[in-house]
Amino acid sequence: MYERGSYLPRYYHKYQSKERKRKRNRRILAGAAALALICLSVFTVHRIPAGEVLAATHKDVTCWPKHSDMGTVSGGPARLDIARMQAQIKENAIPVIFVDAGHGGEDAGCSRAGVMEKEINLEIALKVRDQLETLGYKVIMARDSDVTVSKEERVEQANAAQADIYVSIHQNATDDGSDASGMEVWYDGADTTRSNERLARLIRQQTIKSTQVVERELRGNADFHVTGSTKMPSCLIETGFLTNADERNKLITEEYQEQVATGIVQGIDYYFHPKTMYLTFDDGPSEENTEKVLDILKERGIHATFFLVGENVEKNPEIARRIVAEGHTIGIHSNTHNYEEIYADADCFIQDFEAAHEIVYEVTGVDAKLFRFPGGSVNVYNAEVGDEIIERMTQLGYIYYDWNASLEDAAPETTPEELIANGVSTTFGRQKVVMLAHDVVYNTGICLEELLDNLPEYEMKALTEDIEPVHF
Repeated sequence: MYERGSYLPRYYHKYQSKERKRKRNRRILAGAAALALICLSVFTVHRIPAGEVLAATHKDVTCWPKHSDMGTVSGGPARLDIARMQAQIKENAIPVIFVDAGHGGEDAGCSRAGVMEKEINLEIALKVRDQLETLGYKVIMARDSDVTVSKEERVEQANAAQADIYVSIHQNATDDGSDASGMEVWYDGADTTRSNERLARLIRQQTIKSTQVVERELRGNADFHVTGSTKMPSCLIETGFLTNADERNKLITEEYQEQVATGIVQGIDYYFHPKTMYLTFDDGPSEENTEKVLDILKERGIHATFFLVGENVEKNPEIARRIVAEGHTIGIHSNTHNYEEIYADADCFIQDFEAAHEIVYEVTGVDAKLFRFPGGSVNVYNAEVGDEIIERMTQLGYIYYDWNASLEDAAPETTPEELIANGVSTTFGRQKVVMLAHDVVYNTGICLEELLDNLPEYEMKALTEDIEPVHF
């Protein structure tokens, strides 16, 4: 079973001061206290039958037994007090997940060798519900027993409850006698916010990890009522092929159903609790390549950090101004990027930095406080003067950022596919990632979209002065 704590950060950089540790501990204690207070006030939305929704408050919580028909409560049907539920949800900011076990009742879905889709869908959906509730989410079930619920009723329930996401669970089948296998996830690609796509990518990614199932194409052309008529991000998951004997035999086992459920839950949890990636680009701006990077970031609504070289800002002032205008953070990456000159001694480094800082300020109006050492804070060129440079730059009020993941795009003749692989592999499952890339490299712009698609569990942010630096 998935546990949120399994992906907590596994590292702290070695330059963290005792004062920072004390502050961190105080924050943790304060957060724990706040969480405890919230937990005391939280109510749980349990299994809700078709057409009926449970009203629950702090003082009135009804717990449903797990596989009952849930026809009545205390002599009468349970009904949703929409206003009270919405107020409670808003107060506690607890996501509401609508879990739709596809088909049911008179609608068996596909079936092979005595295995009916509706039964597999329900078993997986119930496990998804249980895991989500363990993590503290509120769950509404389209059905929790073998009953008929129309697709219109499912959507109605989800929209009325103002669920935060909608996840529909199904099984696949072929009619051509092929031995197709694997998982498919469908979403409505007409959503310009990309929320549907992100939810679908996360569930697909995490379920593949949890089951090792065959990876099939993500489908952005869903034409289903449950994905097109819901008012919240939604997706439809085909967890396997009942027409494939090997896959069917796995899908009927509780162990494999649990693995599928775990992947779905992990994907949902990352949707609401993403890890953080700070995309950083060094050496620009470049006339040939930076605008390609900016176009991609703008289209996706992503803010990044650009560590600029002063001489390149002078050559491409309009691009530098565009970086600022589109909300990205600017840092300094030297004026000349000449290792031998800037690392001759601390004075040479500071003089070079000040020249770059002045150019950036004159062109963009930004008084940049962030900087990055060419080659990083620890390299063979600054071995003798690095500590002194750090001390003096810190005294001047500047903050340096290294990185803990990299596309390794400074290496010559690296293909876009290799850059993507480097970016994904060097994250190492970290909760906080500072990704090094270079906007002067042609293949970086070529691979950027696919790289972002491969990292849906990360929320992309720009560095600020308040972000604790990553140091070597």
